Amino acid sequence: MSFTVLKDKNQNSGPGQFADVNGIRMYFEIHGDGNPLLLIHGGGSTLYTSFGKILPLLAKNYQVIGVELQAHGHTSDRDAPESFEQDADDVAGLLMQLNISGANIFGFSNGGNTAMQIAIRHPKLVSKLILASSFYKREGMYSWFWDAMEKASLNDMPKIYQDEFFKINPSQAALQNMHDKDANRMRTFQDWKDEDISSIQVPVLVISADQDVVRPEHAVAMFRLFPHGRLALFPASHGSYMGEIMSQGGNSKIPELFVEMVNEFIEAPMP
Repeated sequence: MSFTVLKDKNQNSGPGQFADVNGIRMYFEIHGDGNPLLLIHGGGSTLYTSFGKILPLLAKNYQVIGVELQAHGHTSDRDAPESFEQDADDVAGLLMQLNISGANIFGFSNGGNTAMQIAIRHPKLVSKLILASSFYKREGMYSWFWDAMEKASLNDMPKIYQDEFFKINPSQAALQNMHDKDANRMRTFQDWKDEDISSIQVPVLVISADQDVVRPEHAVAMFRLFPHGRLALFPASHGSYMGEIMSQGGNSKIPELFVEMVNEFIEAPMP
């Protein structure tokens, strides 16, 4: 299936393309050649706020497909709340339109939750999973996180995320809408069942950090549920191990180490 670069009068055009998926215009970019590696950003984010540091490194070895989810970045919204299940169906719809099956899927933060739902709901589309700073039960996050979500306002959203959103879409209303839908999804999150996590049969690399918003103990517990799970814990903060835009210390070599670890996981023989 062919796609064309579409321009939106309310949005600055990026280097990617749009596909009509489940009632939204989903933005995606493709970089590099090789086996497909799909990237799913975190909440309140865009493709580049989550993966800007490591995308060029990953594209040296893979056909990297970066998406932006409902109401985020270049992608349009629908008259419905956000959910990880709907995001999973949207990404699956794009992969099917691109005639891609057996993709390696890498999700960061909320993007990892979406990646898990893709593996649960559309298992034939997934080859391997990389889950970075993700969770499946409320107890997996520190209590201060849930306290913050209960009173979350746009004023609490880091300015760098707001600025990056405005570079794509200058609408204050669109930013507020994305923020409110993201916050509501977290406030209403209900635990997922252990057996649903255990049903994921593909190899899974679980990644977290010792100063993450996800408890290290939760990353360990989640890793143990996957029949073919691997685990990596970094001495880092939320996403700093991969150079996420909020990271401190731009000269760190850890993102390069992180990419090499991801490469070895993807290239390892299937169990």
